[in-house]
Amino acid sequence: MLLYFRDRLRSGRPTFSRGELSLILGVYGERVKRGEWRDYAIDSLPDMALFSVYRSSQENPLYAIAKIPSRSFLKPSQYAVYSGNTTLKQSSSLSEVLEVFEEKK
Repeated sequence: MLLYFRDRLRSGRPTFSRGELSLILGVYGERVKRGEWRDYAIDSLPDMALFSVYRSSQENPLYAIAKIPSRSFLKPSQYAVYSGNTTLKQSSSLSEVLEVFEEKK
């Protein structure tokens, strides 16, 4: 964990931790198995980290999962799922925002 914060401070850009990527890639892998998603991209912008999901590499992203870090180490980061310009869900819990991709029973 300390290594993560040291790297974040060095680069100045937010990134996803291994645990966060594991959760996201779990959802991604399930959708790939179903043939719904085919590609992804990870971007580290000055104010957020993005995991974008594509149906094909020729299209705009279907979804973007964002990590928006707090300016204080005392407050948790915020996470959001976007589809185009629409915010589908926002929370301080990555697991909670990933519930957007769970099937309704």
